[in-house]
Amino acid sequence: MRPGPGAARGGEAGPRRTGLLKPSLRKMQVGSGKKKKKMAKQLQRRAEEEEAAALEAEEAAQRGRHLRALSGATGAERELEELLFGDCLAAEEGELLQRLAGPRQHAATEGGSLLRDSSDSEVENEAKSTFVSKAPAWVDEDDEAEEKIDMTHRYRRDLMKSDAEKILTKKKLKIRLEEQFQRAMGGVPAWADRENRKKSKRTTSDSGSDDDDDLLCRTGNFISTSESLPRGILEMKSCLPANQERLADGKLSTVQFHPSAQVVMTAGRDRSVSLFQVDGIRNPKIQSIYLESFPIYKARFSADGEQVIATGTHHKMFYVYDMMGGSIIPVHQVRGMEDKFVKNFEVSPDGSFMLLTGTSGYLHLLSMKTKELINTMKVNGRSTASAFTSDGSKIYSYSKEGEVFIWDVRSRKCLHKFEDEGSLEGKCIAVSKNNQYVACGSVSGVVNLYTSDVCLKENNPKPVKAIMNLVTSATSVTFNPTTEILAVASNEADEAVKLIHIPSYTVFSNFPVFRRKQIYLTQSMDFSPRSGFFSIANNKGKALLYRLKHYSDF
Repeated sequence: MRPGPGAARGGEAGPRRTGLLKPSLRKMQVGSGKKKKKMAKQLQRRAEEEEAAALEAEEAAQRGRHLRALSGATGAERELEELLFGDCLAAEEGELLQRLAGPRQHAATEGGSLLRDSSDSEVENEAKSTFVSKAPAWVDEDDEAEEKIDMTHRYRRDLMKSDAEKILTKKKLKIRLEEQFQRAMGGVPAWADRENRKKSKRTTSDSGSDDDDDLLCRTGNFISTSESLPRGILEMKSCLPANQERLADGKLSTVQFHPSAQVVMTAGRDRSVSLFQVDGIRNPKIQSIYLESFPIYKARFSADGEQVIATGTHHKMFYVYDMMGGSIIPVHQVRGMEDKFVKNFEVSPDGSFMLLTGTSGYLHLLSMKTKELINTMKVNGRSTASAFTSDGSKIYSYSKEGEVFIWDVRSRKCLHKFEDEGSLEGKCIAVSKNNQYVACGSVSGVVNLYTSDVCLKENNPKPVKAIMNLVTSATSVTFNPTTEILAVASNEADEAVKLIHIPSYTVFSNFPVFRRKQIYLTQSMDFSPRSGFFSIANNKGKALLYRLKHYSDF
């Protein structure tokens, strides 16, 4: 059967339809592939963005933890980090702080308010508010250049720790001076410590700090008691001589600290009396007076510190220097005295009397105010040395025959007399500030230490200690204000100075310094009012100065 036309068309149409559908399927397949690729790219981009956000969040958390660690780290730890890792940590920290502060400042200028980001930590917020840098108005090149100081100058030579420090910057010199001052004063004074001063103002109930501030604002004859001084080794430091700015030309006969001010006086055979401010570093000169044709045998401050009395080596007269008025008053002759020479004398601690040691055993008691003779006392033999008690009520007089006479100042009567054990000839005597001990030095070099109550009762008392460290005549003895140190010396041998610890009665082994000869012949010794300094006048014209570190005040 022949196929009809319709069948032929239909048969032909079938293949044509399939040929027409194939391109559309290809288009659909191509379109679906592009969509898949686009979707894959979007998914990949989103994944990358999420990964970057996660990394940024982790980095921010790490930096937050680093800032917390930095805020809790000590200065030594930060210096160690900078030494190991360089300045990168500081740079990263500064960059992070700028990044933290930048958007907030920008938001504040645009929106009028500073919004708090919930992702920032408390440490970052505090750092943002603290580190706000401001550019300087101008920059001076001279400010950046550090000034160089020549350390070889004679005033700064002792501040050098080695030969490599011949030149120091101004900042380092300032630190060195602060260290020297703190060592000299035994620490930072209360008036120089700002934190303590703020605390003392806030807590007015703290009486201890108020007393210290009040003590430093007043002057007076202060006698301080401290913790007991240990025996064996005396912590001390050698300073520049007290008269470094004006060394005496010849023998220095006297050194004495002012009773209330931080001042020391020197006098000697060069006919001059000089005053110096004691700071332990430079000891600047305050004033010097010159007494023409008057080599000074001895000089002493008055009890109030307003006058200086000076006697000569071969003169009947003596001088009174009024420091308040600036006048020098000569006392040519005391009415009632017939002595040819006036040399040795003592001033009473209460400021009422002056005791002149005359010839043939006479002791002349003068009024300190008028310099007139009140009464004359006499010992058996020849008087070589005398000493007042701290209250000025009694006088201990030591004779050349080795006897000690005790006088009542008010009645001018001899209360008691005793013999110094083993003494062939008396040379010097001293009474402790608390009136507990009496020290007698003889020509044999032995210094006998007695208790005062035994001296007032017995005719032949036994010393609590016989100090036999000197091999030549004991010519100087003095107690420190706290009665913890007794200094004994001889002017007949170099380095003949010993410091004895009381009450153990043992010698400090580290003074004088072994194999460092600088004391030479000791002419006079004295402790500062609160035992912070000790000075020795020698025959080379120097007043050697030592800082006693156990005592924190002058």
